[in-house]
Amino acid sequence: MNHEREELDSWKRKFSRKSSIFQRVSKQAQTKVNQWIPEKAHNVVTESIKKMVEVTLKGSEWVPLQHVSVKSSLKEREALMKERMEFYRKAATIEGAGTGAGGIFLGLADFPLLLSIKMKFLSECSAIHGYNTKQYEERLFLLYVFQLAFSSDSHKKHVLDIIENWDVKKEKLKELDWRTFQQEYRDYIDFVKLFQLIPGVGAVVGAYANYQLLEQLGEVAKYAYRIRYFHDLE
Repeated sequence: MNHEREELDSWKRKFSRKSSIFQRVSKQAQTKVNQWIPEKAHNVVTESIKKMVEVTLKGSEWVPLQHVSVKSSLKEREALMKERMEFYRKAATIEGAGTGAGGIFLGLADFPLLLSIKMKFLSECSAIHGYNTKQYEERLFLLYVFQLAFSSDSHKKHVLDIIENWDVKKEKLKELDWRTFQQEYRDYIDFVKLFQLIPGVGAVVGAYANYQLLEQLGEVAKYAYRIRYFHDLE
């Protein structure tokens, strides 16, 4: 168990490092672009993302989840999480190749499809650790796990603090900041997925990008739920 704690501490230290120059410049440019976009457009996108996520989470209740005993070990839980991550990563890779091959229009369709795959994976992670996503606070938690995976470095530090102090913070977090959620995710994904829209190379880029994005989400979910596991032991 000491090894798992040391591994977790090492992973958390990554979030205290200073962002690279490229990442800082990229975020500044994206923030500037966001300022040029009309407020009405921001509201439309924010509401669309919110509805998309809520529909996905409700739909996830019908996904056959692989429950494990609450008494199961951390190793057993994480092995099952890895198994489910590989399943969803394969689905995301196939989906990314298919939409990427279609150029701009199908490339745009990849956005909600990939979001759905990610949310279903996180719902299964929650169930594996014995949490019920029908409870609002558990749906809220997995949305913070999602943000920890797909946000700017500065926002990730803020989200990690919330996850580390979840039992205290959740009482104050009655509603997610959907505007921040959609902007952070969109800004993060836009750069990664841009080349997927180009006919000819889109299929390769789409498959690779989706593979990496699910890999990244799997790692973050593993350690986020490990944090809660150790807190529950205290």
